[in-house]
Amino acid sequence: MVKLERVVDRLEVKEATLAGSSFADVNLSGSRFDDVNMSGWAVGNANLSGLSVEDSNVSGARVHDVNLSGSRFSKVNLMGVSIKDCLVDGMTIDGVAVTELQAAYRAMQEAK
Repeated sequence: MVKLERVVDRLEVKEATLAGSSFADVNLSGSRFDDVNMSGWAVGNANLSGLSVEDSNVSGARVHDVNLSGSRFSKVNLMGVSIKDCLVDGMTIDGVAVTELQAAYRAMQEAK
């Protein structure tokens, strides 16, 4: 095991296995991960502002108590996605306000 503590440096890691590694109180700003197996990966108490995820498999992801305000999703497969107990003010789907969709749905249900 390699232990790095209080090190200020840049690492270039290729064709390596770092499975089971742990990072705490680490600055990875500006880092790039490409063709990396991060299955089972967990992140908590992290600043991921400006995160860019492209051409990636995030199926089965669980997102809880996370600020996604101002985020943009396009060409994303949302089949089977469940959204519960979330703030949706200002959220749109294809330009339609989700709050308007919810209001229309409720009105339709009451009219039955």
